[in-house]
Amino acid sequence: MANESRPCPCGIGDRFDYESCGQEVQVEHIKAYVCKPPASTDKAVIVIHDIFGWQLPNTRYMADMLAANGYIAICPDFFAGKEAWKPSDDWSKFDDWLKNRDARKINKEADAVLKYLKEQCGAKKLGVIGFCWGGIAVRHLMMTYPELKAGVSLYGLIKDSDDISNLLNPTFFIFAEKDDFIPLHRVTLLEQKLKKNCKVDYEVKIYPGQTHGFVHRRREDINPQDKPYIEEGRKDMINWLNKYI
Repeated sequence: MANESRPCPCGIGDRFDYESCGQEVQVEHIKAYVCKPPASTDKAVIVIHDIFGWQLPNTRYMADMLAANGYIAICPDFFAGKEAWKPSDDWSKFDDWLKNRDARKINKEADAVLKYLKEQCGAKKLGVIGFCWGGIAVRHLMMTYPELKAGVSLYGLIKDSDDISNLLNPTFFIFAEKDDFIPLHRVTLLEQKLKKNCKVDYEVKIYPGQTHGFVHRRREDINPQDKPYIEEGRKDMINWLNKYI
């Protein structure tokens, strides 16, 4: 029986019944899902999965959506072969599972992916998006890799002690108003820190009535009341990338 004490908000949500358009490739020591647009481009976006891993149809759907908007999209296995979390796993063991899957210790994987995009895909203009666990990873990468010209962090958990003011390039933060695991006071604190210290463009946006994971976890056809916000979140994400990449 799964522990009801939930240290992470990532319920599986609406699991998309979706056949992806891209292909799986080997990128040095990790696997990755890649989807390319019909026309040639030098723009690419790294898509960082949540705790359910790089093979989840929902995340590949988002990568395909980026490709449809003119980007080479790559979703690498940032767990580097270690098992993703499963909805049936025992939440009481989540903290132990997370110990060797630190969203801030992914530079080896990021280096491999950036090299692949530049050398194998001809990418020159690069960005990154990520969901929940991946949203934390985006914040780390946007403070580490100056070649990432735009980042979108979607409902990445924040602690009061987190300081992410040292962003190197424009970053957009998407949050849900009714996210039980990211209190609005933490979002406010984040905004205050950014306003005081951040030297690059940023935006923090809270979507009314939404819960954790809404952009990639909810299907518009079975959540009609959320459809406008799901669509708005996805459109905002694309617009941010278009503006800075």
